[in-house]
Amino acid sequence: MKKNLIAMSLVALTMLMATAGVHAQTTLKEAFKNDFLIGVAINQKQFDNDDQRGDPIIKAQFNAISPENILKWESVHPEPGKYDFTEADRYVEFGEANHMTIVGHTLVWHHQTPQWVFQDTNGHPVTREVLLQRMRDHIHTVVGRYKGRIKIWDVVNEALLDNGTLRKSPWERIIGDDYIEKAFQYAHEADPDAILRYNDYSLENEPKRSGAIALIKKLQAEGVPVTAIGLQDHVQMDWPTTEQEDATISDFARLGLKVMITELDVNVLGGKRTAEITEMANQGTSNAYANGLPPAVQQELAKRYADLFRVFVKHHHDISLVTFWGVTDGDSWLNLRGRMNYPLLFDRAGQPKPAFDAIIQVARTQSAAK
Repeated sequence: MKKNLIAMSLVALTMLMATAGVHAQTTLKEAFKNDFLIGVAINQKQFDNDDQRGDPIIKAQFNAISPENILKWESVHPEPGKYDFTEADRYVEFGEANHMTIVGHTLVWHHQTPQWVFQDTNGHPVTREVLLQRMRDHIHTVVGRYKGRIKIWDVVNEALLDNGTLRKSPWERIIGDDYIEKAFQYAHEADPDAILRYNDYSLENEPKRSGAIALIKKLQAEGVPVTAIGLQDHVQMDWPTTEQEDATISDFARLGLKVMITELDVNVLGGKRTAEITEMANQGTSNAYANGLPPAVQQELAKRYADLFRVFVKHHHDISLVTFWGVTDGDSWLNLRGRMNYPLLFDRAGQPKPAFDAIIQVARTQSAAK
């Protein structure tokens, strides 16, 4: 009898260990395979396979990638008539080698675009015609090079101010409001099959969302081939609310667009993203968690991610991609001016955090309920 009990206990223990092993091996891309792609923004060291901590995570957990910087204008087209695709080629090859959906970020933006784009040889603003020609040449060259390989493009990035009006960027001042229309037109000419995305932050705030909806409706009425909206979702612990997130996704889905979460992270230090990137560094607590994230805050972060992913899974018919902006906490752009931030699912050692387990559990719970 005693031997039978021991045998039964060993069987139970073996089954428990096997179950635990399955749990440990669950990946993000597997957990959400019936909902949406799971993407990540990667840097040069990572797509060169030189990040011994980050690369195994990228390959195991994600099925889509975005580039942090190497497809921005200053990187790929630094001087007139001079293109440098060295790094961009390696990025695309990394995605192809790992059977990932590849995103291009970004074609037209007011940041990280060299001044020569907007100026003549004397430093004066160029004409509308000259700037349109430069935009067309750039988009046709870059998109055309990766036609059929890069599946999704951020065509225009952050064209709106927080009040929903168009930003008075050099693009807008020189070309006019229709620079957005022209950018999408040129991208569609270069690759008619690519998904073309308008990408912006803080669209959960009603004034900016209303401006974006009006912009998209105008483009649609003019036959402009905008096919997706990118919600950056650089979020806070308390903003946006899940109600705001839910309403935002619903509003854009009603326009017939695919919704994509493009730059997801959770800033545990505070400091809301405003009109300019540089303003983020001057807001929020200076370095509250320099010695590590307290367990209680770790659990709050896990709950925050779980709440967001419940909204995403609820809208899985409308959302096609959720991308995290960075692999580990150490990679994050939110480590501004030496501040220690903890916005992602993997810690600085590359280990999954409670937030990882929390969203895996959301996937399981929601899957069981379907």
